[in-house]
This record gives sequence, structure tokens and C-alpha cells, in this order.
Amino acid sequence: MNSIDSTSAVATANSGALSLRKLLILVGSPRREGNSATMAQAVKLGAEEAGIQVALHFVDDHITSFLRDCRTCRRADGECGIQDRFRELFYEQFLAADGVVFCSPVYWYGLSAQMKAFFDRTFCYYAASHPDSAAVMRRMSGKRIGLVLASEETYPGASLGIAHQIQEYARYTYSEFVGVVRGAGNRRGEVAEDPGGPLEQAERMGREFFSRKYTDYRMDTPRSPRVWGGE
Repeated sequence: MNSIDSTSAVATANSGALSLRKLLILVGSPRREGNSATMAQAVKLGAEEAGIQVALHFVDDHITSFLRDCRTCRRADGECGIQDRFRELFYEQFLAADGVVFCSPVYWYGLSAQMKAFFDRTFCYYAASHPDSAAVMRRMSGKRIGLVLASEETYPGASLGIAHQIQEYARYTYSEFVGVVRGAGNRRGEVAEDPGGPLEQAERMGREFFSRKYTDYRMDTPRSPRVWGGE
């Protein structure tokens, strides 16, 4: 086999491996054509180009209620008593995914209420009072996590609290927080005019989502003296 054939074979093998990986893109914006949604579509495009299985969902299509007191509304069989489509989104999409990209506008220097509600509602299923909590916790863990944010202001600190929250969520669930993309825009779709190229960055995130290098060292972590290449 010559070098060209060998390279082609490796690329085909990599594409096949990626096609088995599932990426979920969750959009926490109420606007279907807003800047967060525009960036989410860019992530989806990049992932599809890489042969990754992708699903994109708007959180508010599935959630109609905030988390309640599980002690008062949990059903007799242990299931959540809130009547909406969150369980479908959580079990069929989130738990089944190998990676998740959270896409949200920056509202008052935090996630949108829709996206925050998604995180809060997971409690009902990993709490010890849920009959399947141990399995849920296992399936929540070990994913690749990405974050995409849209805000009107370009001030760097506007999104630091959100990035920290998602980073801590990733570490809590033994997941890998592989990157943040942030775009600036106010009017619908204006993020495309951001000279920093957030749409290109979002597309690249999708394309590289499962191949992007991730490291999170401790003092005693065995590692190479090189970051890129080498032994």
C-alpha cells in the first residue's frame, strides 16, 4: 500500500469511528433564528462534515416547568411527576450522547433560564430517590462537553461565570470540557458579522469535537515533556 492509499485508509477509519459517536447540541435560547441558534447550526454543520451523528434540540421544546420538590411531586413508581418532555430529552438524547454542546445566550451574565432548568431537572433522575439513579449517574459521566455563547457585549468577563460553571459540571461528572466559543451580536443573526469569526470557530468545534486534544493534569500525572507530538 502506498502512502496515499495508507492516508486514505486512515481517514476512512477515522470517519467510521466518528460516525459511531453521537453529539447532542442543546440550544437554550427562546429564539429559533437568534445568534445562539445560528452558532449552534454552525457546530452542527462542522460535526456533520466530520461524519458525526448529530442531534440539535431547543430546550424549551421539552421543558415547561422548573425543578420542584421531588419529595412532594415524585410519582409512586419513583418517576418524575412533571408532565412535559424533559424525560424524553434526557434519556433518549442526553444520556445516549457521547458529547454535548450547550448553546446559550448570556442573560444577566449567566445561562438562560431554559438552559439552567435543564441542569436543575437532571437532579430528579440522579437523586437517590429515583429507582434508576445509579445507572443515570454512570451515563451522565465521561462525556465530551462544549460551550457556545452569544452576548451583546464584547467584555471578556461577561461569560467567565458561565464557563466556570460548565467547567465545574464537567469535572464533577468526570467529563472533558473541550472548548468555549463566544460570539457577539444583538440583532438576529448579527453574530455572523463578528470579526472574531465565531461561526467559523463553532463549525471547527463541531468538526473536531471528538478528536480535539484534551488535558487536565495534576502534579503527579504521568506525561510527556511535549504538548504536541513526541513521546
